[in-house]
Amino acid sequence: MNGKPRILVTRRTFDEVLSDLRRDFEVEDRQHEARPLDAALLKSRLADKDGVMLAPGEVLDASMLAAAPRLKVVAVAAVGYNTVDVAACTARGVLVTHTPDVLNNTTADMAWALMLAAARRITEAERWLRAGQWQGINFGEMWGVDVHHATLGILGLGRIGRAIARRAAGFDMEVIYHSRRRVDAEIEAETRASHVGFDELLARSDFLMLILPYTPQSHHLIGAAALARMKASAILVNVARGGIVDDAALIDALRNRRIAGAGLDVYEGEPALHRGFLELDNVVLSPHLGSATAATRLAMARLAARNLRAALTGGVPPTPVNRVG
Repeated sequence: MNGKPRILVTRRTFDEVLSDLRRDFEVEDRQHEARPLDAALLKSRLADKDGVMLAPGEVLDASMLAAAPRLKVVAVAAVGYNTVDVAACTARGVLVTHTPDVLNNTTADMAWALMLAAARRITEAERWLRAGQWQGINFGEMWGVDVHHATLGILGLGRIGRAIARRAAGFDMEVIYHSRRRVDAEIEAETRASHVGFDELLARSDFLMLILPYTPQSHHLIGAAALARMKASAILVNVARGGIVDDAALIDALRNRRIAGAGLDVYEGEPALHRGFLELDNVVLSPHLGSATAATRLAMARLAARNLRAALTGGVPPTPVNRVG
């Protein structure tokens, strides 16, 4: 032992980030491991650690904390932290941090990519073309729907929601939104977004974007009842978190054309996927790639490392979730 604080980095990350951390910490990394840590292994690896850089979606619960008496900081390398028991961390004096803002525009780009792909049936058309079915231009084939001048509904006008809304100006879209709390008038003016009730959002949106946190209150917020209030021509896009949408209800609505389509980057119980999605042509699927560009993932890793370093050296982490001490 060299007396340095011990850190666990649970997933492969950038070599330069690890090199920087190793200047001041004893780091256990998993650069050559393809699979994520299972719960039992994560629990055992945390037993002698002072800090952990936790990958997106990894669960850290009260039982793991109880087995990690030295732990001082959980640095989640993502903006979402719903898989971490923040209350249990706070009770034990463990700081939780996350990585907001650095991924706003990249995730907004992904939301738009899914929306455009679903609207113009891009993945369906590519499969059709690759299967050798294209016989030339036919005015009656592969009709999509226009994005320009349509109504974009955003459920959750936070940082990423605002970035999504700003992009709508270039498509001359009407933007409406619903959030738990109405945003300031300056933000509404800057994003050209009008606040509406939840039911009105469902009823009026040609494209409904979900970009809100996953909480017990938002679990299955978009279920059979909500889907039934949407337009039959509407397209749903989820770049938020799995569990906000009832996947089984969405599959039923898509299969029976109660809504026209969907673009999904997140799922219930991921990386498991409801097999019903694979049977549908009117859904665009991606494997949780919202922040997946090299520049943005590097920024996320660097911010997580800054949070770790500050928490373990007496500094103030830039993006804390809770307060301790």
